[in-house]
Amino acid sequence: MKGIILAAGDGGRLRPLTFDMPKSLLKVGGIPLIDYPLAALRSAGVSDIAIVVGYQADRLCDELSDLHPDLSFIYNEDYDEGNAISLYTAREFVQDDSFFLCMADHPISPDIPMRLMSGSLESCMLCVDGRASHPSQIGDATRVLANDGLILEIGKQLRTWNAVDTGVFNMTPDVFPVIEGLMLRHQLDIGISDIVTYMAANGQPFMACDVSGMFWADVDTAEDYESVNTLLTGAAWTAYMTESSRATSTGGFPGPRHVY
Repeated sequence: MKGIILAAGDGGRLRPLTFDMPKSLLKVGGIPLIDYPLAALRSAGVSDIAIVVGYQADRLCDELSDLHPDLSFIYNEDYDEGNAISLYTAREFVQDDSFFLCMADHPISPDIPMRLMSGSLESCMLCVDGRASHPSQIGDATRVLANDGLILEIGKQLRTWNAVDTGVFNMTPDVFPVIEGLMLRHQLDIGISDIVTYMAANGQPFMACDVSGMFWADVDTAEDYESVNTLLTGAAWTAYMTESSRATSTGGFPGPRHVY
């Protein structure tokens, strides 16, 4: 099983912290952000891992190579474009295999890729959280409408949704021709949500892998950084995990949420 971690972005919304530091090397809870998805993938048995780099690529590669000599690195020169372009640069690494995809700025629990591993790896899947509540999960969330185990709609502006995108996927090589088709229409301004949307509209919807109550966060802004760092280093962690255990035990998505 292969894994890809996207770490190419410039972390613009975290400036000045990212002026001279790749976002994925910022320490949260005492360790670099990227160590969380790396450890989670390896806990699930994923050992062949590539990091897609861009902004301050040399520094990121140098520091990670010293600690993780088995990693592969893929350079995306268009790292300021949509994140689907970073994914597309990994197509030769993937070849004909299914693969897990994570974001370098998403600290995640090993439970999440383990849950993916228990599903059908021959289908595209997105891990979604129907009970997200931490500010870093819902502040700038990509919303998802799921039904009968399938992703019907996805986007930050959905007016009706019942879960949010955690940034953890199982994908098949079927996504690469989709990206090529979208590039013909939109050039390089393509996000991974565009892939999910296109495939749902064309009879190939992503499956929804419910990871409600499992830990994950999305560190996009200074507020996210402070809140997640506090969560992972302070007494708030016990309270968070206690509440997450309750959410996990209830199972399933709550009713749809609406914006009017």
